[in-house]
Amino acid sequence: MTHVLQIDASARPGFAGTDEHGSHSRKLTYQFVSRWQSIRPEDTLTYRDIGRTPPSIISHDWIASSFTPVERREPWMEKALAESDKLVDELIAADILVIGTPLYNFGMPAALKAWVDQVVRPGRTVDIDESNPIDPYIPKLADRPRHAVVLTARGGVGFNPGGEMAHMNHLEPNLATALEFIGITRIHYIAIEGQEVGGELLAASVKDALQQIDALVDELKATFETVPRLEPA
Repeated sequence: MTHVLQIDASARPGFAGTDEHGSHSRKLTYQFVSRWQSIRPEDTLTYRDIGRTPPSIISHDWIASSFTPVERREPWMEKALAESDKLVDELIAADILVIGTPLYNFGMPAALKAWVDQVVRPGRTVDIDESNPIDPYIPKLADRPRHAVVLTARGGVGFNPGGEMAHMNHLEPNLATALEFIGITRIHYIAIEGQEVGGELLAASVKDALQQIDALVDELKATFETVPRLEPA
């Protein structure tokens, strides 16, 4: 059985094309998850809407607690890490991480950055080998094959690799760096462009993205049916 973690980071509720000022990225995640569940109804899902309920921004107490060994933590430290522990537990349990996010001002929304900061955790998602100062980081989520599906909506066009605006896209590269750092290296990208342009350009981009999602679901379905899931020790 495969477990899916769905993260929606858009500040907009609802779906584009259905609700006024609805979200295109939410429409993409819904397409992926609903299609996945239709062909693999036995699989499980955790849903977290960080766009409407953002994670806390990390604080001094969070940092002090996170870098304190478990056996030396005081009660206030455990409390400071309680939200992070829950988010990390959700991520560790996932075989497929589905992130729907808009491109805000050339980067990720603040809510998604807050989520990243909460789940990149020493001792939980990455270990630090102090005996190796050149390359001390050991990703802990490389223990089994995990996939991340990054579904993006952009106002402009040309932000894909090789595009005229690619050098201004700091969303996917930043997110990929964080996910790969903790061991999630199988990352798939699908994007809608032209949201601010609208018209035929946007309609064609949406249609293409939905088709890509359906194809990716079929591809991942075949992958998980041929590779047995390794349960954590």
